[in-house]
Amino acid sequence: MAYDKKKIYEQAKEAITKNNLFFVNDIVAFVPCEKTWWYANFPPDSEEMNTLREILEDNKSKTKSAIRAKLFKGEKAAELLALYRLICTPEERQNLNQSYIDHTSKGEKIENKDPLELLKEYVAINKQTNSGS
Repeated sequence: MAYDKKKIYEQAKEAITKNNLFFVNDIVAFVPCEKTWWYANFPPDSEEMNTLREILEDNKSKTKSAIRAKLFKGEKAAELLALYRLICTPEERQNLNQSYIDHTSKGEKIENKDPLELLKEYVAINKQTNSGS
């Protein structure tokens, strides 16, 4: 079936804005064309697709901002905690989590030592240990 690419493109932009869409797959459900035709005519790296992605990202940003505003106005502890977790620092998040587990190095910085230097240290320690007995 023959579709008018310009018309479909304009319908896609309108559908994104009017229906507050977030994903490319959502667009395909709102425009009158087949999925295969859509992806063949609007490849991922095309200028049209980049423009559509920008509109989708704008919708995501506006929606996230609106959700944060609603959370901010909320009075329920769960809502306030959800907002706080979104905006807090990693240290504050660690303090909030009652079952926080440090899976790294008990808060200490991990150094990447040269394997040759580690071997030299090991040999030196063994020499000291063996010479003392």
